[in-house]
Amino acid sequence: MNQARTDEQFGVLTDAALERSRGRLGIPIPQPNPPHNYEVTRDAVRHFAQGYGDDNPLYCDPAYAKTSRWEGVIAPPTFLYTMGEDIAPQPDAETRALLKGDPFAGLGSYQAVMEYEWWRPLRLGDSCRLLVTQVGVAAKLSKFGGRAAHVTKDYVYANGQDQVVALRRGTWINAERHTSKKRAKEAVTFEPYTPEQLKEIDTLYAVETRRGADPRYWEEVEVGDELQPRVKGPLKTTDIVVWHVGWGMQLTPPGSFRLAYQVRRKAPGLFPPDPLNIPDTVQRLHWDPIRARELGLPTSYDYGGMRETWLVHAITDWIGDDAWLWRLRCEHRKFNYIGDTTWVRGNVSAKRVVDGHHVVDLDLRCENQRGEITTPASATVILPTRAEAIALPQPPAPTIDGVVAADIERFSIG
Repeated sequence: MNQARTDEQFGVLTDAALERSRGRLGIPIPQPNPPHNYEVTRDAVRHFAQGYGDDNPLYCDPAYAKTSRWEGVIAPPTFLYTMGEDIAPQPDAETRALLKGDPFAGLGSYQAVMEYEWWRPLRLGDSCRLLVTQVGVAAKLSKFGGRAAHVTKDYVYANGQDQVVALRRGTWINAERHTSKKRAKEAVTFEPYTPEQLKEIDTLYAVETRRGADPRYWEEVEVGDELQPRVKGPLKTTDIVVWHVGWGMQLTPPGSFRLAYQVRRKAPGLFPPDPLNIPDTVQRLHWDPIRARELGLPTSYDYGGMRETWLVHAITDWIGDDAWLWRLRCEHRKFNYIGDTTWVRGNVSAKRVVDGHHVVDLDLRCENQRGEITTPASATVILPTRAEAIALPQPPAPTIDGVVAADIERFSIG
């Protein structure tokens, strides 16, 4: 272990760093922060849905939700982000040494892919347990040359009855710094919106519809069918603030003033000073354009989790209350800056029967006003047929540990 660290070089992707990262496969990773929500509540679900512009009564109206197949309010699929009491065991000395530090310190790191699988809904009153572990690491060439390490982590959720609810699987690319520098030099042009452009956006907001209680049957869907577009923007700092109300902080421990001081005293690096020399969270680059420019970006930008949730919004409105979003895969390829507008578009790419489920595959994308696709995505949904209602899909294993083991095996093969 010590020899491997000796062979590591700050800012350079070495074989020793890859070896140490591989040693972490399957090891539970203790989470530094508590969840934003310990329990699924009516207010928490409503605030989360409002944070991305969704007033679906399945999430916001108990009287309506009671008449649905779910017989009550359920949480939006990506509400998972706000939940999860850490169940990683306290590590022993050997495990602490294994998990200490970042094998890829000094490399540029960014989220590249996020995948989900959902097996059952979160309902009012549910608690949630979470296990986080690394399941894959692979050395590849980066997009701009040089080496990169693709690190994949599983976030596995189970409810209070120990039923596995969902899996969130993220891949982060750790690239040698010249990759990040070249990304930062990408030219971006910001133009004021004309009244005509704003009217076009408002028109899309005005005509949004959802399938709701009217079932979308598998038989009526055809390959090539288009989803009604969803528009999100122009993105404002206010939208980031409202998003945080429902989502929480995620990256920085929660709390302000004295509570923030207590965190800052333990981890001063999380609070670099602003232009007035006031320590503030590293997370502020998402709403502070000065901080973003200090890091080589033209201005502040959104979170990957926001775009993932926007994609879910378009899907759940299209499939209706009686269907099920089973899988989603997103690739975050470009920044979505403050001032940008995102159109979420999609179409049906395939129909098939999988393990008795009548499924439809979707091709999706987030596209900005410059015509750039910032996040391509794909999804699989289960639709009812005219003969029968859907059955929920089953996880690959009935326990959290079993799901993790199945994913480690998958990545060792793939």
